[in-house]
Amino acid sequence: MNVIAKSRPETKPYWTRCIVLAAVTTSAAFLSGCMSGLDLFEDSKVDSTIRTSTVANGERLSDETTVRNAVSSADLAQAAGQPIPWANSASGSAGVISTIAENQDAAGRTCRDFVTTKHSYQGIANYSGRTCLGNSGEWLLLAFDRQG
Repeated sequence: MNVIAKSRPETKPYWTRCIVLAAVTTSAAFLSGCMSGLDLFEDSKVDSTIRTSTVANGERLSDETTVRNAVSSADLAQAAGQPIPWANSASGSAGVISTIAENQDAAGRTCRDFVTTKHSYQGIANYSGRTCLGNSGEWLLLAFDRQG
């Protein structure tokens, strides 16, 4: 009677085990070249100049620009005290401008003071700000401050 299915390694021929061992060793040798930069025990190669917070600053400026545009383009007569929603697709932030008050500053420029919320990945916060019409006809954001 011939045994067809050999389940235990010691019943397989010696040359089969040698081929498998050679294949595993060769694969390990080739793959070790791919991982030569992964030295888990050496700290001298760590780049400490990279900061992830630089992305957040860019998002903040983008959000400020979005809010400034919403405040400056709002038709105050039509809004009549109604909340004005805003959203920034670049940062994923959104909010609602609850109040806008237009006035003149000491230099005679038209300014708008506003209060808004900001819903972002960092949470929900209240902000107050001020934007004024510059000499070139462009609205300038003079203040955008987080409230307590």
